[in-house]
Amino acid sequence: MIRRIFILSLTVLWTFDLSGQSRAELEEMRKKNLQEIEYVDKMLKTTASQKSENLNELRVIGKKLNLREKLINEYGQEISLLEYRISLNSTAIEMLESDLNSLKRDYANSIVSAYKATKGTPTVAFILSSTDFNQGYKRLKYIQQVAKYRRRETETIETLYNELQGTKERLEKDRKNINDLKNKEVRQKEILRDEQNKKERLANSLSRKEKQLKQELDEKRRVARQIEKEIERLIEEERKRSEKTPMSSEMRVIGESFGENRGRLPWPVEKGLITSHFGLHPHPILKNVTEDNIGIEITSGGVTKAKAVFKGEVVRVFAITGANMAVIIRHGKYLTVYQNLVNVNVKAGDSVTMGQELGNVYLDNGDGEKSVLKFMVYEEKKKLDPEQWLTKK
Repeated sequence: MIRRIFILSLTVLWTFDLSGQSRAELEEMRKKNLQEIEYVDKMLKTTASQKSENLNELRVIGKKLNLREKLINEYGQEISLLEYRISLNSTAIEMLESDLNSLKRDYANSIVSAYKATKGTPTVAFILSSTDFNQGYKRLKYIQQVAKYRRRETETIETLYNELQGTKERLEKDRKNINDLKNKEVRQKEILRDEQNKKERLANSLSRKEKQLKQELDEKRRVARQIEKEIERLIEEERKRSEKTPMSSEMRVIGESFGENRGRLPWPVEKGLITSHFGLHPHPILKNVTEDNIGIEITSGGVTKAKAVFKGEVVRVFAITGANMAVIIRHGKYLTVYQNLVNVNVKAGDSVTMGQELGNVYLDNGDGEKSVLKFMVYEEKKKLDPEQWLTKK
């Protein structure tokens, strides 16, 4: 009995790996990765037709490489899961076949024993040939017990046989799936090598444009300083105003709610990928040079709308020379900044709701029709990492 329970547990375990992660979860993760890779491919194809070479293009390719590596890793995990399941199913098949053969032998022996006990006499004659009523009753009970035992053993044999066939089918299916996955994994690795070569060629080409890259970095720093000065000016103005009129209770509640939604805020664009992260990072091309990002950059393909990530009040709409428009929204003690906008359709003093459109992200026709939103989160003057506030995609 214990052995059969163990076999049953093996046939149940086939849907999970040791960490409890199912193949369905891995397939869903792979599906999302493929969708992201397809989205990046569309952006890169547009750029390829224009032969654009710039730092953002390098970052988009780098993001695609990360997605491809993640996809290959997921293929590897799924292959390991299937190999583990094959091992379990192989063990279950051996045990099921052993038990099935043992049951068949026991069943055959029981038939022979019953035949010998009745000496081949038909059932009715065997009962009627009893010397007295008591012996006849015992022979009847014996025949009933033998019949019950045979029915039970027949059902057990049938159940084990069905389990054995089902396990063999799963084993063959898993072997086929492994073969398919390994072929896909090999293909993805080939594509990855091609993309790595493309990234290397672009990096080499950009490295010959050191002067241009330094100018772009200086421009980025200039824009960051202007935004930080605007934030400081805004905070100081509100500090002076709060001495006369404290922050409303409604705005304080909004701030508390904003803080409670850390890691759950919607993205400020419908679709896109983060191509520049928050904080201090080595420059991807310039040696011994770092860039300190006060927010993140989200690159999207085509016309893109910027949206408020939470309800609040627009407190600043201002232009940045050479960097389009910026919108600052207050959420209690928190501020969110949306920069590189055009056709802004909100103004200072407007109340906005979560998901409300603020304007268009500037569409750079010289960069393969990409839109790059610069998004920042502040707690008063303190810069925060926006990725820790947005929901994971």
